[in-house]
Amino acid sequence: MEKKTLFRLKVLFILFLFPCFVISQVSEIYSKKCSGCHGMDLSGTPAGSSLLESNLKYGNSQFALSKVIENGVEGSQMIGWKGLLKKSEIDSLSEYILTFRKQVPNHKVNWKSDIILTNDYKLKIEKVIGTGINHPWGIDFVDDQLAFISGNRGELYQIVDGKLDDSKIKNLPEVYAYDMVGGMMDIILDPNYTSNGWIYLSFSHTPTGTKDPNAPGMTKIVRGKVKNNHWVDEETLFEASDSILVKGGKRWGSRFLFDRKGLLYFTIGDMQQSIQYGNNPQLAYRAEGKIFRINPDGSIPRDNPLRSKKNVLPSVFAWGTRNVQGLAQHPTKDMIYFTDHGPRGGDEINILKKGANYGWPIITYGLNYNKTVISPLTEKEGMEQPIHYYDPSIAICAAEFVTGELFKKWNNDLLITALKEQELRRIRLIDNRIIEEEILLKGFGRVRDVKIGPNGALWVLTNKPDQLLKLTPMP
Repeated sequence: MEKKTLFRLKVLFILFLFPCFVISQVSEIYSKKCSGCHGMDLSGTPAGSSLLESNLKYGNSQFALSKVIENGVEGSQMIGWKGLLKKSEIDSLSEYILTFRKQVPNHKVNWKSDIILTNDYKLKIEKVIGTGINHPWGIDFVDDQLAFISGNRGELYQIVDGKLDDSKIKNLPEVYAYDMVGGMMDIILDPNYTSNGWIYLSFSHTPTGTKDPNAPGMTKIVRGKVKNNHWVDEETLFEASDSILVKGGKRWGSRFLFDRKGLLYFTIGDMQQSIQYGNNPQLAYRAEGKIFRINPDGSIPRDNPLRSKKNVLPSVFAWGTRNVQGLAQHPTKDMIYFTDHGPRGGDEINILKKGANYGWPIITYGLNYNKTVISPLTEKEGMEQPIHYYDPSIAICAAEFVTGELFKKWNNDLLITALKEQELRRIRLIDNRIIEEEILLKGFGRVRDVKIGPNGALWVLTNKPDQLLKLTPMP
């Protein structure tokens, strides 16, 4: 069969994959705007590079392609099409290119590294770990040679010199309800880890020891040590009493933060089922929908807002939250910011205040997933307002502030992650107002956690696929 016939069949197959309204547009856009340099078959011309190479110069993802099409390449013939093409046209064009690439015989896009362009940096993305970790949830670093990753199914992984240690850590706490938005969740190392070895874990727990999804349970906080690949010296720092456990609950939280004073914060979600029987996140004697603050040994700080009150949980620091999965303290201020994973709409970024009520589920900007109304109120006296909320929701998750020499232009900017939208976003704040927001990463998986590593690199955990990514700026 002639080469031209093969090419036409290939194009017909690609167009078949697109909706009808795109067929008449995207092929015409590519033909008029791109084929002169890159060729109708994407194989390149003397004026432009091939788009069929295994690793494209500026990245293989749709996000990376769209970014190059939007902004162009400085010093080359590749102009930026932002303002000349609609965003939807640019995205359709990048999707067209990716779909074409997939149909090329013997062409594989099995990436180990990628490149994306941001407003300030060209970022190299390295896939440090792509196999061997099961639903990673949180990551923390001892130093630039050793890190720990928590696995949702109850695992604790060690990353040694950038590689997954095959040795299994044994005798870890038994987790419950990992298939009910629970399981092993966050991990954090003690600020004095090098001298005391303490590791803190949050996980969903039932005292019944069963797998029954209707068993009573609640998020539990422990600390322990890893010695000779065994979890030892475990201490319980928080465990709800039997009288306030929740049956069949979901949305367990959870995220850790040590503030600069050495106090430990942790979060517990509203457990979903609990709000069907009352406003439990509003009740100070219940654990659901709260942000807690304790000393590293589990004792209660003297200035906790409920310490001197009766019939309450004295470790509660703030309440009225839905499912907080991000905590981060500003690098130069005492303020702590948190992300609250909202319902259908209503993801929030908040400033944490001592003894504050954030309103859930009395006030909210979101709806139930079935589009029914949770509350007609979006504000109420005595209840805090978010500094920002997302509607539609992005499934907001982790939070981290940028520090260090590697990303100087981003120092003090807030990073947030998104599960549903598979994004890592950078936010610039002035007077607690967002003045700039940029999507740094998109389409690499559900972004579960982000941390600044000891050497300043950005480390990102994703689910679906389960992987550990490293982001560094390129010259």
